[in-house]
Amino acid sequence: MKKKIIIIITIIIMVILLTIGGIFIYNKWRIANAKIIVELQDNLKIDVFSEIKLSDLIKSINGKLEDDFKINTTKVGVKPIKFNYTNDDNIDVSYSFEIEIVDQVPPVIFSSKSLSVQKGYNGNLAKELFCGDNYDDKPKCEIEGTYDGNKPGTYKLKFIGTDSSHNKSENEFDLIVKSNGSSNSTQPTYQNFSDIVKKHKTENTKIGLDVSKWQGDINFEQVKNAGVEFVFIRVGTQKGIGGEYVLDPKFEQNIKGFQKVGIPVGVYFYTYADSNKSAKADAKWVVEQLKPYKIQLPVVFDWENWSFYQEFNKSFYNLTEMANSYFKVIEKAGYKPMLYSSKNYLEKVWFKTNYPVWLAHYTDQTTYEGDYYIWQLCSNGRIPGINGNVDINIMYN
Repeated sequence: MKKKIIIIITIIIMVILLTIGGIFIYNKWRIANAKIIVELQDNLKIDVFSEIKLSDLIKSINGKLEDDFKINTTKVGVKPIKFNYTNDDNIDVSYSFEIEIVDQVPPVIFSSKSLSVQKGYNGNLAKELFCGDNYDDKPKCEIEGTYDGNKPGTYKLKFIGTDSSHNKSENEFDLIVKSNGSSNSTQPTYQNFSDIVKKHKTENTKIGLDVSKWQGDINFEQVKNAGVEFVFIRVGTQKGIGGEYVLDPKFEQNIKGFQKVGIPVGVYFYTYADSNKSAKADAKWVVEQLKPYKIQLPVVFDWENWSFYQEFNKSFYNLTEMANSYFKVIEKAGYKPMLYSSKNYLEKVWFKTNYPVWLAHYTDQTTYEGDYYIWQLCSNGRIPGINGNVDINIMYN
């Protein structure tokens, strides 16, 4: 009896094992013979930094993607793509292919038709003129033609920028070497704050200023009575690339003065950051300076080192990533970040960020087509309570 039970159990186990094995073999056969029908897009050359997902690369597929993931397009070259999907027979299958990420954007270079220098100039024009690239940290920037910085006259030159993908920009310009003492300066004109209020003040705008030590001692009551509705105050800067931090000598006086008369304030930091690490350090220093105060408006990243941009060895993408490093620290500390830059560089250099923009464009009517929160429309403003010029801004609700 006992032997019969053992035999029956053995048979049952064998049947179970055979069944499991059969199912395993069948499933393996199903997977091996599963229909995989994937039709890719005709052009699999993708521009570097493109915002694309897996589905953007597929024309048709016999099933459903398990994950329509974002493609990382930040590095030029051949990139393998592998994904899983469930086909129409409800079988999980995988598929792989390759795309080529390419850079087709030429460098951005100095583009004026003339440049003036004083007699005795002995600098390196190829290093001093603006030259940068969306992808390359160090595009090749060179001057074609000759000139004599000690001999007044006009020299026909060409500025050439070339990136590692062989994209090229060229600009022919006149280098004008001037005799010492010659000048083209004109009598400055001014814009009254009251006139800008009349022209631009609506129920959807506020008119304000940005100030630093250059505005000297400010009469805050007079500024308030003139109609200023907000102000951005320079909190500080650095002594050049990697230099020590310097608190603006009028910062404490300005922030206390404006807050006392009830004008909302934001701050900006004039930075020489050259890496993500230094940008984060800038932000941490700024946060420390702000601890005693209540800041109602954004904390601004002000990077304006365009006249010696090549010294930073930064692609436009990496420059923007550096700014993002600053923004994240500021945001984590509970403040609202913002990017300050001029129209030209917002259009040609900066990548789009997730943070508001403070646009600098000195004109009666800006032609900038991007989004912006504040528009700095002049640097030659005049207002009671401040001796000399001051920047005037419009904030949009």
